[in-house]
Amino acid sequence: MSALESLPEINKELYSRQLYVLGYEAMQKMATTAVLVSGMKGLGVEIAKNIVLAGVKSVTVHDQNDAQWSDLSSQFYLSENDVGQNRARVSQRHLEELNSYVPVQAYTEGLSESFLSTFQVVVLTNSPLEEQLRISDFCHTNNICFVLADTKGLAGQLFCDFGEHFVVYDPSEGEPASSTIHNITQGNPGILTVACDNEERQGHHFEDGDWVIFSEVEGMTELNGSEPRPICLKGTHSLEVGDTSSFSPYKCGGIFTKVKMPQKHSFVCSCLWLETSERKSLHASLANPKIKTPVIGQLPRYRSLHMAFWALHVFQSQMQRLPRPRDEANADRMVNLAQTLSVGEAELPQEDLVRTFSYGCAGDLSPINAFIGGLAAQEVLKAASGKFTPLDQWLYFDAYECLPEEEHILQLTEEDCAPRGSRYDGQIAIFGADFQERLGKQKYFLVGAGAIGCELLKNFAMIGLAASKGGSITVTDMDTIEHSNLNRQFLFRPWDVCKQKSEVAATAIKLMNPTINVTAEQNRVGPDTENFYGDGFFLGLDGVVSALDSLQAREYVCKRCVQYLKPLLDSGTEGTMGHAEVIVPFLTEPYGPAQDAEETEYPLCTLRHFPSTIQHTLQWARNQFEGLFKTTAESVNTFLKDPSFLEIQEMKALEMLELVQTSFQGKPHKWEDCVVWARRLWERLFSHDIQQLLHNFPPEHETSSGLPFWSGPKRCPRQLNFDCSNNTHMTFILAASHLFAQTHRLHVSEDNAAAFEVLRGLYLPPFQPRQGVHIPLTDQEMQNPRGTVDETRVGELKKELAKLRQELEEQGALVSDDMEAMHFEKDNDTHLDFIMTAANLRAENYGIPPADKLQAKRIVGRILPAIVTTTGAIAGLVCLELYKLVWQHGRLSSFRSNFLRLSEPLVNRSQPPSSPQTYKYHQKTWNCWDRIEVPGINAEGSEITLRHLCNHIEREHCLVLQMLLYGTALLYTESLEEEEKELRLSSRLTKLVCFATGAAISKECHFLVLSMVCEDEEDNSNLPPVHVWLQPMRSKK
Repeated sequence: MSALESLPEINKELYSRQLYVLGYEAMQKMATTAVLVSGMKGLGVEIAKNIVLAGVKSVTVHDQNDAQWSDLSSQFYLSENDVGQNRARVSQRHLEELNSYVPVQAYTEGLSESFLSTFQVVVLTNSPLEEQLRISDFCHTNNICFVLADTKGLAGQLFCDFGEHFVVYDPSEGEPASSTIHNITQGNPGILTVACDNEERQGHHFEDGDWVIFSEVEGMTELNGSEPRPICLKGTHSLEVGDTSSFSPYKCGGIFTKVKMPQKHSFVCSCLWLETSERKSLHASLANPKIKTPVIGQLPRYRSLHMAFWALHVFQSQMQRLPRPRDEANADRMVNLAQTLSVGEAELPQEDLVRTFSYGCAGDLSPINAFIGGLAAQEVLKAASGKFTPLDQWLYFDAYECLPEEEHILQLTEEDCAPRGSRYDGQIAIFGADFQERLGKQKYFLVGAGAIGCELLKNFAMIGLAASKGGSITVTDMDTIEHSNLNRQFLFRPWDVCKQKSEVAATAIKLMNPTINVTAEQNRVGPDTENFYGDGFFLGLDGVVSALDSLQAREYVCKRCVQYLKPLLDSGTEGTMGHAEVIVPFLTEPYGPAQDAEETEYPLCTLRHFPSTIQHTLQWARNQFEGLFKTTAESVNTFLKDPSFLEIQEMKALEMLELVQTSFQGKPHKWEDCVVWARRLWERLFSHDIQQLLHNFPPEHETSSGLPFWSGPKRCPRQLNFDCSNNTHMTFILAASHLFAQTHRLHVSEDNAAAFEVLRGLYLPPFQPRQGVHIPLTDQEMQNPRGTVDETRVGELKKELAKLRQELEEQGALVSDDMEAMHFEKDNDTHLDFIMTAANLRAENYGIPPADKLQAKRIVGRILPAIVTTTGAIAGLVCLELYKLVWQHGRLSSFRSNFLRLSEPLVNRSQPPSSPQTYKYHQKTWNCWDRIEVPGINAEGSEITLRHLCNHIEREHCLVLQMLLYGTALLYTESLEEEEKELRLSSRLTKLVCFATGAAISKECHFLVLSMVCEDEEDNSNLPPVHVWLQPMRSKK
């Protein structure tokens, strides 16, 4: 048995989203790795939670200390009743519920070498310097991967040492890039030109230093099956491929594919903190630590943090405690220690930074722990799997921009930040008691209780958001819990499957913090629920948090925030990548229209005739599913229910009518008919259609310029011959017949033997080429077909179908003959079997490697890869921006747009884009957050008329209104007849809206949103909206 075969099986349903990130082999390696996590405060439990969910062999949590009140500010598995109990033992009880495949043990003794030697990865948190040195040295010597993580207040550090011979088997995320070849020259180096057609001219997706292999090359066949070759880029469509001077001349065809080559990483000996007689290399690391930073200008800051953490160890050793919050004498001592430790360095630590570090290092924040915990856990998974590039070797992080801005009225004092015997003492130590009161009174709306939503709710509970009188969190999610959610949505347990996500999540965080005020709802946030989440609801909020997958849904939520002038915290992840954004009224730029497609659109011509990748064939198969089992049924049902169906005049009238006629002509009456239909479908799709294509364009066909037609992205296909003993062939037949029977509401037989008998007795005529068939070569040709619609044929079809409809009506069969339209469901095995087998059969037609079920499900189900490490880290960054909103920061430079790529790891934080000046009139510029606000109730308490509104806008803004709209409904225009114009001008606005829309104004409506066109304006579309307040105007929060 091979080593790979002896690895454990992985539950594909539970780990489905994570498998798309890590891959099956990497997860098998993880499942053989025992991990120790030492220190069960907030950071340690974050790391342990993430790696238990991810699926390692086992996790042992270690802590020799008991829970304290201050731990409750970030340790989500500790409650008030647990104070005084061992942190590891309490945490173990909760952690073992997360994943039945990962046993969790608690250990409360000292960390001996014999105990450490039983693990493949060791993680230290909340550890003294002496212990770090001893254990890191032992791990390095004994080939045990070592991770050190620590957080102090608003700062964090991460360090990795995976030994001197660590191998990364797969350094990057995603499928290996592949491209077709246009030409390869003979030379040293040979130059490869990438093929591209008129539809897709995007070039290649390779980088300098990539290694590639070749296949299907004609002429220069020495490349086929040869060892991987390194490449060097020459341009968007050309690259060097090494010495080809002795090879045969290139003729045509060929594919080159990136190969993920193993990379060896050597970590210097435990390059931790200081010099000793045994650790000469440690001094070199101290003088010049290897710190990961995306911005070289940040290196002095990170070096200062490096020295601040080291100085803190010395302070603790001398004083047996941490510096007190905001204590100036302690801060002075920390600065002196850091400077003393830096003697001989080119530059001293930044004094202000070390002082700020000292002021808050006694604090313990859930968002910082969530962020560093996500990064640290990902490094553990790298150590366990050999997947992705590990950290080399230090990473530092701080978020001191979360502190009050300098011009803030209240500056923090030692008294403000002193401990109070509260569960929030770890947070009060940094932000003060007054800020904690503000947090407790916040009113927030969380949209989405999935992976990010669960992490956010946990953070909200820890920081005390809405945990006081007057505070509230409303969380809405219309989805129920599925088994696959349990891998990364850590508030859910197996017994919660099929329950509402929002309700279970709300209950879970109430256990973490019983004082939090949270309401769970199951509503979709969109135009159809604006009566539910209307003016009163949004106006009462302090902010909105979005945790949604859909770009369109996130854009809608942002529009609502712009309308009500509410800040928005938005985030999203895909695999190891993630982003966290903050949108602040009048300060930052909101979302524009969601123009980026959520799915890749391939040229129709490529899908129909010239696929070159498995993605093409999977999309083609998905289109076949929609056409055969959804569109046909919907067209037939419309024909049966709507007599006007036969009056269609559009260009596709002939196609739609033929579709309905064919459906009635081929209507099955029993299961066997469905098997016959499926077999004929197989023959048409994978044999006859291919033969027709080759009849039009034979393998030797040339273009008008004399070049081979079948070259570059155009792969010459071959027909398939049906074989009952071929599993893929039969799976297609059975899935197609099942679906066809379902659409016609027939009993679906599970007797596969009977299907075999039907197929054995079935005769299908051989292929006969059709003459005069035009096969379009571009999408433009497909959109503009040759010739005109055959009106005679359309007329005949309409007449025949009208007669058929009359007969069905007379028989009373208009209802009984309706069909069931199939809507694709990614978790339906029959749906997926049809699409996967259809795609793989078409791939076989074109010589494309097939897809497995997991890959097919991801692509056709449009499933985003996901992993708990990224969601945890992103949720932490979101809550750091939340702190700033609660402080009401007013400087753009205080906020951050955050981007993560944990596979590298890369952390990019930049100032968000400012709000653009989009409106301009009469030399005045306004931005997209501005609006013209008008009181809708006059001094006498009566609602204003349209005339009052026009006068107000002209008087206050020098604008003469010509047209006024409520949505798309016209309320007023200057072109009206004088009598009608006067009638409208004298009418109340709500009466006009009711008249124009035919709907009454809700009693909950606080203001009308109107758009206007004014005279003498060059660009009327750029005028701000008009808000007419029907209830007392709210002040902007």
